[in-house]
Amino acid sequence: MWHGKTLAVVLPTYNEAGSIAECIMAFHDLGIVDDIVVVNNNAHPDTSPAVAPTVAREVFEATQGYGAAIRRGFRETATADLVCVCEPDATFHPDDILKLLPFTADVDLVLGSRTVQTFILSGANMGFFLRWGNWAVAKLTETLFNTVYLSDVGCTFRVITRSGLDRLTPEFNGNGSSFGFEMMLHAARLRVPLVQVPVKYLPRVGESSVTGDRVKTFRLGMAMIGLCLRERFRRNRR
Repeated sequence: MWHGKTLAVVLPTYNEAGSIAECIMAFHDLGIVDDIVVVNNNAHPDTSPAVAPTVAREVFEATQGYGAAIRRGFRETATADLVCVCEPDATFHPDDILKLLPFTADVDLVLGSRTVQTFILSGANMGFFLRWGNWAVAKLTETLFNTVYLSDVGCTFRVITRSGLDRLTPEFNGNGSSFGFEMMLHAARLRVPLVQVPVKYLPRVGESSVTGDRVKTFRLGMAMIGLCLRERFRRNRR
């Protein structure tokens, strides 16, 4: 528990068989996590054997997509006061949840940011193209929605309160790679209190299905810009 509140961690997984067990144990060893849910989204066949000896519980989601996995994780942790989402690919250090949690006393959504140079560790996949692309879309969002300081739109690592999740869940409709950004946009549009905090970004274990390919990354970035503009128009229409 964290200051009397139950804390659950959702780990969506597709190609993280080589790193997921270490991630689970790192969260468990913090001594504050009550529930760790691994959402297997047609993941690598070595994933289940890696998860089985750990303290995590594994659930299977038939609908493909990063967003579908996270939304399933939210349903599985419906009784937790605080829910953390993190990718189990070794790019994030579970200890950084200790940076995010204190802000839940004041806001409902605490987002990580991977674009602060100080915290981008050697070998991490955050070159010029990814870093400034994320920053540019973050600034577009910040300006269009007149929201808080933002510097990254693609960071999975985040913590949300139960009240925040209850407000945002009816708005969710995406199942793909841009779901995390969709979540940010809904929070900005609905004025759900949020803040973004720098976290360490490390080299990935295994290959990403999106950011390992510059063409896919560019397409995702353009899709995010389109999503941002559509949500802004939706706000005006309302």
